[in-house]
Amino acid sequence: MIATNLPPMENIPNEPQPIFSHAEPVLAVNDVNETIKYWHQILGFPVKWTWGEPPVHGAVSWHKAFIQFTHNPELAKLSKGNSVWIRLRHIESLYNFHKKKNTEIVAPLENKPWGMAQYTLRELNGYFIHFAAPMAEREKSEARLPSSVKIIGRKPSVKEYHNLASSVGWTAFLNEPVIESILSSAIFAVIAEDAASNETIGCAVLLGDNASFYYVKDVIVHPHWQSKRVGTAMMQELNRWLDTYGANNALVALITGETLEPFYQRFGFAQAFSMIKYISRDKEKSNG
Repeated sequence: MIATNLPPMENIPNEPQPIFSHAEPVLAVNDVNETIKYWHQILGFPVKWTWGEPPVHGAVSWHKAFIQFTHNPELAKLSKGNSVWIRLRHIESLYNFHKKKNTEIVAPLENKPWGMAQYTLRELNGYFIHFAAPMAEREKSEARLPSSVKIIGRKPSVKEYHNLASSVGWTAFLNEPVIESILSSAIFAVIAEDAASNETIGCAVLLGDNASFYYVKDVIVHPHWQSKRVGTAMMQELNRWLDTYGANNALVALITGETLEPFYQRFGFAQAFSMIKYISRDKEKSNG
């Protein structure tokens, strides 16, 4: 072993510190096009690109997991049996998805001694892909929507919307004309109803032009029903509507705080650079 005395970068003055985004393994394959088709259609990775005609390089990604592929049959033959380890949240959903797709699962989902829940499949080129999540997250994901809760595809009434928004503290600019305007502009909406009490305990509203753009607005769950998969069930219903009736190639957007990003990522939403502006006429009024 050769010891070095180089200082860590943080001790080097006037040098910007590197900030790592993610790592992208590059896998050698026989056929880039067929590999990407498999990872997209069978493994479910939604984003893909290729380079060359026919493709000699390409990649897929899903949220912050990125895999590249390069055409190199000789190296691909030698690389069979190598593996990639991918960490995620809500592993049960992906495991069930891969079982439905009849992937070659060589090790079922089970809790491991090192504190992770993990399963392994062998993909098209012979690589082993390990999917893993902390066991605590797996246990949390196994919770089910309470049997009394029903998800219904309809707009909330003005009163229902007002009660829900008030319950989570969204009181700014909250008045009947504003709520009526929001709901009249909705293309689709869902509510969550507690059948035992006939109370509306959640709602989610979809706005847009129904041609090129949709906006998911005001996903609200009453505080007494939060962390019980009510929001998840409503977003699943919105996604089903978009998949069935949404305009092809349309953009679907939402605005959320950092703490809720992981929740919306489960439904295919990814981080994007954007800018926002609020309209305020208070200054104009004060200047008369």
